[in-house]
Amino acid sequence: MIDRAHALSVTRQATLLELSRASVYYLPRPVAAATLARMRRLDEWHLEYPFMGSRMRRDQLRTAGDLVGRTHVRTLMRRMGIHALYQRPRTSRRHPAHPVYPSVLRGLSITRPNHVWAADITYLPMARGFVFLVAIMDGATRRVLAWRVSATLTPDFCVAALDEALERHGTPAIFNTDQGSQFTSAAFLAPLRAHAIQISRDGRGCWRDNVFVERLWRSVKYEEVYLHAYEAVSDGRAGLTRYFAFDNQLRPHTAHHGRTPDDAYFTPLPEIPAAPPCGAVLIPAA
Repeated sequence: MIDRAHALSVTRQATLLELSRASVYYLPRPVAAATLARMRRLDEWHLEYPFMGSRMRRDQLRTAGDLVGRTHVRTLMRRMGIHALYQRPRTSRRHPAHPVYPSVLRGLSITRPNHVWAADITYLPMARGFVFLVAIMDGATRRVLAWRVSATLTPDFCVAALDEALERHGTPAIFNTDQGSQFTSAAFLAPLRAHAIQISRDGRGCWRDNVFVERLWRSVKYEEVYLHAYEAVSDGRAGLTRYFAFDNQLRPHTAHHGRTPDDAYFTPLPEIPAAPPCGAVLIPAA
């Protein structure tokens, strides 16, 4: 928009475009290396002890010789999109204008592919900076159906992952997420409503509603992200592509009797009929 070689001054161009002059001259500053190292440490601790809040994180950092205040720690946690997980009135930050949906997973037995899909977002540290990762997982088989990375928390990368999953794998009966504004936005809800998919949200203080995706984040970070300090976003995409291919195609799961998520998703085992009650007499069919 702004042409610095134009005859009009930059100030005049900004006025005509109704832009703040400060925003035209502003140059974003890179995140300091010490701050990035602190964010990575907070992320690792969050995986180990997700119930700790900013006060305990501050004390952990001070014990490790990093003298910072609670306000700074809270700012970093908010920037990373992490918060203490425990029973309380509100555990997810939603947009006040977005609709609220109840959780339909309580007591539900997820036994077949495309019965329930789940999605979540996590923070990924890099050598210089950080990105966010969204993944969509099939609840019955633990198969990652689609994923995207983004430098911002706008809904577009979540919508792109959803569109890919729907195009490649059909539609689930239920789609479950947390109450985050990316998942409650109109752009994300539109495809779900268009395909008549039942929308479910994590209950208040119930992180277990999305426990399989939470477990995936731990594996992704310890087995891939922390071992490779990605220099660029393209390096991260390449590394995650390899990792999710391994996780889907080669990792055996005890829940699937040693089969991989791909095997369980594309060739599900037939359901085993329930055993008759003790002492019952089986009468053969005529």
